[in-house]
Amino acid sequence: MRSGYKVLFCSTLLLAALVGLGRAQQGSPPSGPPANDEVRIRVGGQFRSQFRLAFPATRSALGGSQTGAAEEIDSTVRQDLLNSRAFAIQGPSALSVVQLTGDQARDFELYRSLTNEILLQIDVTAEGNKIVLEGRVFDLTGGTQVLGKRYRGERSAVGRMAHTLADEIVLQFTGRRGISGTTIAFYSDRQATNQIKEIYLMDADGRNQRPITAHKTVSLSPAWNPNGQSLAYTSFFSSRPGVYLVDLQSGQKSPVVTEGAFNASPTFSPDGSQIAFARTLADGSGNIEIYTANTRGGNLRRLTNARGIDTNPSWSPTGRQIAFTSNRGGSPQIFVMDAEGTNIRRVSREGRYNDGAAWSPDGKRIAYAQRAGIQRFDIVVVDIITGESRQLTNGPGSNETPTFSPDGLKIAFAAKYGSGATATQVYLMEDDGSNVRRLTSQGNNFNPSWSGYVP
Repeated sequence: MRSGYKVLFCSTLLLAALVGLGRAQQGSPPSGPPANDEVRIRVGGQFRSQFRLAFPATRSALGGSQTGAAEEIDSTVRQDLLNSRAFAIQGPSALSVVQLTGDQARDFELYRSLTNEILLQIDVTAEGNKIVLEGRVFDLTGGTQVLGKRYRGERSAVGRMAHTLADEIVLQFTGRRGISGTTIAFYSDRQATNQIKEIYLMDADGRNQRPITAHKTVSLSPAWNPNGQSLAYTSFFSSRPGVYLVDLQSGQKSPVVTEGAFNASPTFSPDGSQIAFARTLADGSGNIEIYTANTRGGNLRRLTNARGIDTNPSWSPTGRQIAFTSNRGGSPQIFVMDAEGTNIRRVSREGRYNDGAAWSPDGKRIAYAQRAGIQRFDIVVVDIITGESRQLTNGPGSNETPTFSPDGLKIAFAAKYGSGATATQVYLMEDDGSNVRRLTSQGNNFNPSWSGYVP
């Protein structure tokens, strides 16, 4: 086995962390398609221009220490709706040219005169020590209220309430669930030296970043249980890499599979009953294969049996297939097999080095990292039916470990670039490679994993 493969397998970033080999990628942000003057959105299978939304300043009756809650709600909802790309928003500055009269019908005409179609009004009040958020959306043409929501919670819950309102508005006008209330897991070295890495969570917009492990060792490769209640991950907690499970409500951690020389890169089956992972036995063979087990580590089953390394499994949304990385043909490529380990076929046809498969929620596409040069990767998406692939990033920086949002319209990934850059960060882009923005900034941050919708 060539030593170069030791750096790749169990993800390009994963084994770089395992063996302490950091890469010094530098460059500029990934470039997607040029921005259009008009963004087109999909609604009910048809394309249309963005909804033109009047969004005046949030009205607040809060005072004292609660004042900041209204500001957080306003900024969160505004940013969530912008991130959805479904709305062209006119905010307080653009709306300041109209003189509102207090008469609803007349004021709706004024908003409509600025080419707006809909109006969002948010009111924030207090009930005892609780914050109340009320959001109303009006059709400016018909003059009718089309959505009304009321949320009540502690001060600490205002961000979640704001995300929920934004997602309801997206659903109302696009017919698809918003993703603002979903969560991205990743691992980071921000609290210690780069020899210690812990698992973190953050909101889909990068807010509310918080650790969920404190093993004081290397913990990485998070993977969501589809029920959203737990995460599987790899940790060196017992000196050798093992697969562990963390319950997000209680914080309790439990081992899944730790016996053997190497257990890493977990991925859940869609029903949450099984975990596929890469495993090496403690028999000196050193060969890495794909195994499955239940969430307690029982019913251990080997799926692959090849002379090459098989690693980085990714379970398909249907549960019928597993994508993985293998060098069985000489160079690392993306393969797909049936969940029983049969019918293995290669799906990456271009590039000599491909790794880190991630399925789209509809099961029709796989995103992965493709080597584009020395110490540099780009994100590629392949249609598994037609075999057609598309490169989404393009630049001297390295872009790796993609993960789809639960609506399939965005991709989070890890990248390091910029003149003199020394840190890897988590970024977000549309599924066509456009609209790239950074989500993390503290320390090094790797291997994002996007949750599904909470049942």
